[in-house]
Amino acid sequence: MQNYRAVIRYAGTPFSGWQVQPGERTVQGDLMAAMARIAGQPVPVHGASRTDAGVHALAQVCSFRWPKEVDPGRLRRSLSAMLSPDIRIDALEPAPDCFHARKSAKAKRYCYTFDIGREPDPFLAPFVWTAHRDTDVKLLREICGRLEGEHDFAGFESSRAAPKHSTVRTLYRVTLEEGGVVSHPSAQHVWRLEYFGNGFLYKMVRNMTGTLMEIARGHHPQSRLAEALSAPGPYLGYTAPARGLTLMEVSY
Repeated sequence: MQNYRAVIRYAGTPFSGWQVQPGERTVQGDLMAAMARIAGQPVPVHGASRTDAGVHALAQVCSFRWPKEVDPGRLRRSLSAMLSPDIRIDALEPAPDCFHARKSAKAKRYCYTFDIGREPDPFLAPFVWTAHRDTDVKLLREICGRLEGEHDFAGFESSRAAPKHSTVRTLYRVTLEEGGVVSHPSAQHVWRLEYFGNGFLYKMVRNMTGTLMEIARGHHPQSRLAEALSAPGPYLGYTAPARGLTLMEVSY
């Protein structure tokens, strides 16, 4: 069986996350259902990131083994035709036998988008967090870089996380940028926090964003960041809404 690598995008609003869950609509579930119809048998799919309910992706990577010989371009078009408009396969190509979308990943980049305009735009609302307009973006830009480097991020991990060997991760870059993930005429009050690192814990990005935004609004002192980084977990602060988070890139 040939191993394949696919890059897909999806709007996470109608899904209960990436991973298959009984009785719930998920991205992985929709993909596997479409593949099973074409292949005539179940086709397990592995994703690089198990995005939560409501989280979006511009470049989720998944891997799977196709049980018969097939033209990759034709398979991509057939799958895209069967999937709902909420999911689109941007690329599909043969991969080395050892490639695994999650286990082979070296780094990931996430963006968290928020709007501090006086009047929220309903066309942006499904993809941004409408934050309070008193958010101090200058302060936010100054403090977000303090999360960079290798740390034990247990203090930013939510309580329902599965047990793991280590909660130590490295963030190579954390920055504040103007504009959203997708350009829009009314996005003049839209900003995005970009996180690039070698791995992320359960709800870690949303929890870091929640803490940064609370500091930027004056609800917590700047020392709150250091306190969270030294805490044993689980995270006890504000978790930013899922709709503002997008998986942007997976590096191998």
